[in-house]
Amino acid sequence: MLLERYSFKVDAGFLQYTFYSEGSKGRIDKIVLYTYLMTLGGIPYYNLGFGDHDDKNDQINDLAVSGNGDRDKILATVAYTAIEFSSHFHKCRIVIQGSTLSRTRLYQMGIARHHQEISQLFDIQGMTETGELVPFKRGENYRAFLASRK
Repeated sequence: MLLERYSFKVDAGFLQYTFYSEGSKGRIDKIVLYTYLMTLGGIPYYNLGFGDHDDKNDQINDLAVSGNGDRDKILATVAYTAIEFSSHFHKCRIVIQGSTLSRTRLYQMGIARHHQEISQLFDIQGMTETGELVPFKRGENYRAFLASRK
């Protein structure tokens, strides 16, 4: 994928990625955090968490609406962290779900728009309303996504 993105810094364990959004509201500190969930069938599962850095509580605010005018560049940056993360944790599964239904829908639109490129590196499954995991298909709505590096 050759999308415009921000440079990011990664911690020593390859679990936390930080970058700055630059736009109409100024410079906003962003964090992508991969959190271990469980191991099923010998495969580790990690949650992709993302949001603004909350300086006051030193946490991720995944409900923040920055409105900085750089949404696509931010989403591309988050996608590139998944590529970097999965290059270090190759056999893992990444769980992706927005903190709200509209954010999950935004992720779905991004996956659909770049599915051809994404599918060269990842197998993507969508979670249906009934909780079933199925191969990602454009035009279908999903509650969450599961990405597996090829």
